[in-house]
Amino acid sequence: MPRFSTDGFYHPGEAHLYLPLIGVDPAHRGKGCGAALLRHALRQCDRDHLAAYLDSTNPANITLYQRHGFEVRGTIQVGSAPPLFPMLRAAR
Repeated sequence: MPRFSTDGFYHPGEAHLYLPLIGVDPAHRGKGCGAALLRHALRQCDRDHLAAYLDSTNPANITLYQRHGFEVRGTIQVGSAPPLFPMLRAAR
């Protein structure tokens, strides 16, 4: 069950690897670079049997993360700021 932590994010209570930033140069988007970066990090999670957590700032990226096993835990939005989507991939 997701828990809302005091820092304002839905970080999991169990041990996990936090993926704070994955970025691809706009000239290389749509070529599988983001998926390759994600697979690299998730191999480490799987090796260590850790969950993976990230905050998606771009709704267009949610399907990419879902293809890699992440689930949206909620939506965080303050005022007119863009929404933030906390996502978790369970340990494997």
